[in-house]
Amino acid sequence: MAGGLFALLDDVAVLAKAAAASIDDVGAAAGRASVKATGVIVDDTAVTPRYVEGIEPARELPIIRKIAVGSLRNKILLILPAALLLSQFLPVALTPLLMLGGTYLCFEGAEKIWERLSGHGGEGASGDDGAAADEDEITRSAIRTDFILSAEIMVISLNEVASEPLLSRAVILVIVALLITLLVYGVVALIVKMDDVGLHLSETGSGATRSLGRGLVHGMPRLLSTLSVVGVAAMIWVGGHILLVGLDDLGLHAPYSWVHYAEEAVHDATGPLGGVLGWVTNTVGSAILGLAVGALVVAAAHAVHSVRRRRAATA
Repeated sequence: MAGGLFALLDDVAVLAKAAAASIDDVGAAAGRASVKATGVIVDDTAVTPRYVEGIEPARELPIIRKIAVGSLRNKILLILPAALLLSQFLPVALTPLLMLGGTYLCFEGAEKIWERLSGHGGEGASGDDGAAADEDEITRSAIRTDFILSAEIMVISLNEVASEPLLSRAVILVIVALLITLLVYGVVALIVKMDDVGLHLSETGSGATRSLGRGLVHGMPRLLSTLSVVGVAAMIWVGGHILLVGLDDLGLHAPYSWVHYAEEAVHDATGPLGGVLGWVTNTVGSAILGLAVGALVVAAAHAVHSVRRRRAATA
């Protein structure tokens, strides 16, 4: 009897260890998948604060909360089932789909660079008279933009764990959806309210506290500007890298081989700094491809727009 009890306890212990190992594996896979989507996450974080420009401070957090809920709904109810079905029944489509998303990232990054260079930046959420747009329209617009970015995040994450069983893939992607939504909109909320915190400290504090408050007030616009630049660079780099790897997977090995050869050469030639400089080389190569593809798509999009505008003018 005692022997049977000990054997049962041993079996329970083995099952517990197996379950713990499985949880660890899922957690590690979710972490890897989240890291792969870094470029899109940075861009999502950089874009969202613009939607609450001109809004009353008391309404900023409620609007961000609505956008976050809509983002999570997009990921779990719409994108996740479609991505899982595709990976289960038509996995060969994942690479072209991922490359399509990578091309879109390159286009978005190149478009923002073109807008900055040409001085034709996009309009914000506010109208021409400076009045804040309707909250519901702001929320809907932000959720529409988030849908595209969320789809990229989920497909990139799915591609990282495509070899996992279906249930594991589902659990991993749910974890990724929750973690990334909390991360992005938690940071967005912090960014949006940081200037209010700084203003409060500058008005009510004294000495170092007041100086800190003034520093926050003056520093937040610079932070947003820096974050926007980093987001554009990350989109072009991540999009280019997706295209490099995708082309290699589809049998066009040359671009990836060139970049990989340069990375290895730099790694071997720079000693202790080889790891970092090799990564930088790979990143630069990916960014060059991403910028080239993005520029081509931007040129094509502008050409189509010009044709349509001429046709409309002559109609």
